[in-house]
Amino acid sequence: MVDFTALIESITNRNASYSVTVTDDWLQGRTIYGGLSAALCLAAVNRHAPDLPPLRSAQLAFIGPATGTLAMTPAILRRGKSTVFVGADLSGEDGLATRAAFCFGAARTSSVHHEGIPAPQVKEPEASPQFFRDVPGLNFVKNFDGRLAAGSFPFSKAPEPSMTLWLRHRDEKVVPSIVPLVALTDAPPPASMVLFETFGRISTMTWSIDMLTDHVETEDGWWLVRTSAENAADGYSSQSITVWNSARKPIMVCRQNIAIFI
Repeated sequence: MVDFTALIESITNRNASYSVTVTDDWLQGRTIYGGLSAALCLAAVNRHAPDLPPLRSAQLAFIGPATGTLAMTPAILRRGKSTVFVGADLSGEDGLATRAAFCFGAARTSSVHHEGIPAPQVKEPEASPQFFRDVPGLNFVKNFDGRLAAGSFPFSKAPEPSMTLWLRHRDEKVVPSIVPLVALTDAPPPASMVLFETFGRISTMTWSIDMLTDHVETEDGWWLVRTSAENAADGYSSQSITVWNSARKPIMVCRQNIAIFI
């Protein structure tokens, strides 16, 4: 296995783009999973423009499968006094796979402060059951440690499609920061799979991210992640994702649109 740290370090500069070859242990079927596509785009952006302020938001469209040797092509879209917009395309053997737009912004003095996203009261990781299981084709989940802190397992047909998980990288060299957190946040299956009776194919189509803090830090690598399917109909599901650190401080909120083929 190639761990996350080694994979990110293997990214090389190639003319106006960045290149990486992803090994089979990071695949979801025949493609890498969406969280890794997003993390690779962000890592390439950080190398292309190392002086960027903190990430504030991101929008990602997963257009096609990311296979073979991958190329990430970042471009500065606009640089203002405090914010920078950067685009990034990730392409593979089948053409364009992911299109990303990132907004970076410097912190500014403000009289407004409000935290309205309290963390759920759940058990600690050590008291929660293991979440990830060996599933043929889902090679990438072996890179993560997950514990079900609340909610239901996929395929349980529970009435409430929601999961609250403790998540962390198995790679002990990972230092808490935005790139590994993006890769980790998309590791769990969509919450709508709680409603499934048996395995069915799904695909994340779009993902929007809003960062709530400059301080992407936690203890022992653990992050608390709640994912909830708010609606599922006509072969699509809309879900929300919230991430807190081990101290229960809110870090990130997300929305995803999922295609369901069952």
